[in-house]
Amino acid sequence: MLSHKRLLFTFLSFTLVLFAYSQKCDCKSDFDWMKKTFEENDAGFQYVIDRKGIQAYDIHNQLFDQKVTSTKNNDECAGILNEWLQFFRKGHIGIAVLKNDLLENTQKTIQTFPDWEKMEVDTTAFKKFLDTKKDFDLEGIWQDGVYTIGIKKIDDQFVGFIIDSQAEEWEKGQVKFRIYPDSVLFYMRNHSLNKLKQAYLASRNLVFFDDFSNFWRIYPKYDDKYLNALINLEPYVEPIDDNTLYLQIPSFNTGYKTAIDSVLNTNKDKILSTKNLIIDIRNNGGGDDGSFSELVSYLYTNPIRTVGVEYRSTKQNNEAMLDIANDTIYGTTELLKNWARGSYKVLEKNLGKFVRLSPALSIDQRDTVYNYPQNVGIIIDNFCGSTTEQFLLAAKQSKKVKLFGKKTAGALDVSNLHRVDSPCKEFRLYYTRSKSYRIPDMAIDDAGIQPDFYLDDTIPEYQWVDYVRSILDYDIQ
Repeated sequence: MLSHKRLLFTFLSFTLVLFAYSQKCDCKSDFDWMKKTFEENDAGFQYVIDRKGIQAYDIHNQLFDQKVTSTKNNDECAGILNEWLQFFRKGHIGIAVLKNDLLENTQKTIQTFPDWEKMEVDTTAFKKFLDTKKDFDLEGIWQDGVYTIGIKKIDDQFVGFIIDSQAEEWEKGQVKFRIYPDSVLFYMRNHSLNKLKQAYLASRNLVFFDDFSNFWRIYPKYDDKYLNALINLEPYVEPIDDNTLYLQIPSFNTGYKTAIDSVLNTNKDKILSTKNLIIDIRNNGGGDDGSFSELVSYLYTNPIRTVGVEYRSTKQNNEAMLDIANDTIYGTTELLKNWARGSYKVLEKNLGKFVRLSPALSIDQRDTVYNYPQNVGIIIDNFCGSTTEQFLLAAKQSKKVKLFGKKTAGALDVSNLHRVDSPCKEFRLYYTRSKSYRIPDMAIDDAGIQPDFYLDDTIPEYQWVDYVRSILDYDIQ
């Protein structure tokens, strides 16, 4: 199942830390471990405390001290721990479950619901109806890997009913969800109700239910030129018309740099001879700043100013530099390894402090400004974060560039993600090691980067590329 949910990061490093805690494994002890670890190591902790106040933090802790004592399993505990973390920010933070005691200790029982509301729809007749349907909407037959769902419009709502199910809890004809103009009632595998905000067409053949679930249309299948942009795992370039090229980049992860640079080099002549360039980075959760360095060359018009970061030096955080230096995760260059070794030595000499490892401000001044592309439209959405936002801060400084879509995720001010496992190996905590000099004057976290052209819900996502093309190609008379 395709999911929009992503963990936003720049560098991901791993350290196993054993604390001098009792090995009692319950949610309260895990909460105490998480709280102490976060307070002592996260680069953004004190910034939020200074902004919200210690009194608000104390009240927050008192509330969760009560919550964690009544949890029944690790999944429920993880939900509470993640809720505690949201006090600080939305991105570059989180708790993941490593050991699911609910699955390990509970024998699975199947509960059926024979009296559940049903829609008796003849599938053959429904297909014939769809073949004659002229207007385009959600009506059709859809799949998600577990369910085959029919969606039929009744008055002002779209009703989803089971055609086939691999989940024994659901029978043919049972109503799985109801889509209203301003809400969605979605019934889970156990038939419990999950109230969602919306179901929206990301493309003509792909519907998302918030960022929680998605279904693919299998009948009738419509022409869907830009569906590939949503599911593609590699960067690519394709012409839209004589005046416009389309570049799609699904990720800036370290492993994508070679592919991104290759696509740019292969299509260099086309890019430098075409008036408009559309760069689609929807759902791009970030990665490594080096992955977009070549791309900036095609956008560049004037010096680009980039504000640096400072690192919180702790024994636990500094181990990440050794991971980079020893090449345990990244497949890094010798230049980066040497930088990490030197940085580790500097950080170890300044334990308990924030340390600057590079200039607080850098200015990227290049010799070449290309005549083409003349206009660059970058498509963004709520799932663009971390390194992707760093790219946007650089790109926005070009006179050629405009941003289209919706505001970004807002996960950049504190960065360089780190992860540690709880003493009982039940949970993994994600937090950050560095803090930007932009804050508080130009904070991105939780606020996001706003587009120049906001694409509201009256423009479906599958039409965004065509809309951007029309704006870039618009000639003032």
